[in-house]
Amino acid sequence: MTTESLIKSTSDLEKYFNNNSKRLIHKWKHYFDIYDRHFNKYRDKELVILEIGVFHGGSLQMWKDYFGDKVKIYGIDINPRCKSLEEDGIEILIGSQSDRDFLRSIKKSVPRPDILIDDGGHTMKQQITTYEELFDFVKDDGVYLCEDVHTSYQVALGGGFKRKGTFVEYSKNFIDWLNAYHSEQRGLKVSSFTKSVNSIHYYDSIVIVEKAVRQKPIDLKSGEASFDNDGFDENTYQVFKRKVRTIINLVLRFFRLPSF
Repeated sequence: MTTESLIKSTSDLEKYFNNNSKRLIHKWKHYFDIYDRHFNKYRDKELVILEIGVFHGGSLQMWKDYFGDKVKIYGIDINPRCKSLEEDGIEILIGSQSDRDFLRSIKKSVPRPDILIDDGGHTMKQQITTYEELFDFVKDDGVYLCEDVHTSYQVALGGGFKRKGTFVEYSKNFIDWLNAYHSEQRGLKVSSFTKSVNSIHYYDSIVIVEKAVRQKPIDLKSGEASFDNDGFDENTYQVFKRKVRTIINLVLRFFRLPSF
């Protein structure tokens, strides 16, 4: 890649970061392209952003520069000194993201966000509590982003590979919930998540949930068939074999064993 093409491929967010002379920002390099991929459509529009984890206030300024004059930004941090980092278009609320009562009070004091970014304390409790209290608060066509989820693999913050209770393990349920319209089992039912989520994106250290009001999927066909009965007629033995296989798989499924 030439220097010229590299410059052209660099997102505006990364350009801002590389030339930042304002407040401190701390980000992994690969985050900028991810942000731009999911946030670009919101630029220069009426917009509300809620970011948990103010740090030194630099990312709030970065969002303000990136999204334009129509954005309203709310930051949340447990450090009371962060209140001094407020400026035009940026309001900061002080409280703990582990405190469910505090998070519930947020829903009464700020507008519903188009984008929610969890860049807070990164412990398992903080990430899961924040999701449980604030995911539904995000607008119906909004984006929920939890970053630094690599802490799900770090023991000091409660993590561990396939360890119960990590945010990564918790978020794997999202995949099932998204596909619940197709479930044949009572253990997986259509939920508010199923009806309100369009897609889930996993990146190194980031999980993004893009919302959209969603109805039950419609299965369609178009065009003329190339063969009668889809080109295959089952004989008596094949029908029997399929029924037996179905029964075996029902038993295996009950015990959550691999399919036959």
